[in-house]
Amino acid sequence: MRLFTRLAGTAAGLLALVALSLGALIVPSQAQNYPARPITLIVPFAAGGPTDIIARIVADNMSKTLGQQIVIENVVGAGGTTASTRAMRATPDGYTIIMGHMGTHAAAVPLYPKLAYHPVKNFEPIGLAAGTPVLIVARKDFPAKDLKEFIAYVKANADKVNMAHAGVGSVSFTSCLLLNALMDVKPTSIPFQGTGPALNALIGGQVDYMCDQIVNLVPQITAGNIKAYAIGTPERSPALPDVPTTKEAGLPKFDVSAWNALFAPKGTPKAVLDKLSDALNKALDDEGVRKRLLDLGSVIPAPDGRGQAALNKLVESEIERWTPVIKASGITQ
Repeated sequence: MRLFTRLAGTAAGLLALVALSLGALIVPSQAQNYPARPITLIVPFAAGGPTDIIARIVADNMSKTLGQQIVIENVVGAGGTTASTRAMRATPDGYTIIMGHMGTHAAAVPLYPKLAYHPVKNFEPIGLAAGTPVLIVARKDFPAKDLKEFIAYVKANADKVNMAHAGVGSVSFTSCLLLNALMDVKPTSIPFQGTGPALNALIGGQVDYMCDQIVNLVPQITAGNIKAYAIGTPERSPALPDVPTTKEAGLPKFDVSAWNALFAPKGTPKAVLDKLSDALNKALDDEGVRKRLLDLGSVIPAPDGRGQAALNKLVESEIERWTPVIKASGITQ
């Protein structure tokens, strides 16, 4: 009986070793053949918003490099955290990835105490796609002619004005949360299912002001459909050279530039991540892609600032940056 038990144990051990060996062979094989079918790229906001626009520009070029179509899937809700939770729970095989940003992968941590995911612990970084400066904008007939007058008017009419945003946790919400804190006001906050719908309401004069990423705004500002008071970057944008920086306009502490980046679920094989990172790098080095992004006002990251390690550091630093701002506001979800 003891001999039988020892033999059975030995056999079980051998089977386990064989299974592990086969598994070790299968993973590299799967990665080597990746991608063998279309890839789903989840965008956490409605079509037409800045994250969606950048995702489509980058994904189109990446598809050519990878030899498979990248299908955009817009999943809205809860400031992008609904989509991020879905991406986190996807099979970690490289066939479901997400275009996250400062809201979903940084500000969401202090905003949602019961957040189903953690940007660092539950995701693998693929790479930074683009920086997107944030502007302070208002409806075209808003009374103030410059940022100083804007601040004075909002402070004097805080109980009457309203602010549009793309949902709690979005870039538009978080950046305007900082703006309102600097102005020491708490205006009526009006959420929309994405920045696109929020901007449409601003153009239509249904809301007073918002903070939005430049990708969404260039054509509307140049056409005179909305007013731009300042851009939250150290230097003016070549896409909107007439719009002053917040430092020039008198509000230097509003130093805000959002970003968009690709992530995969935790556990995605390194070889797969490397293929995706390589395809993203090639997209960002493509002249056609660069022109489209630059024309929209995006900032294209330098090669040493767009990789997996650099993105991981960025996410950690952004969580650290926005946590005290959001906690000071007392707003949680």
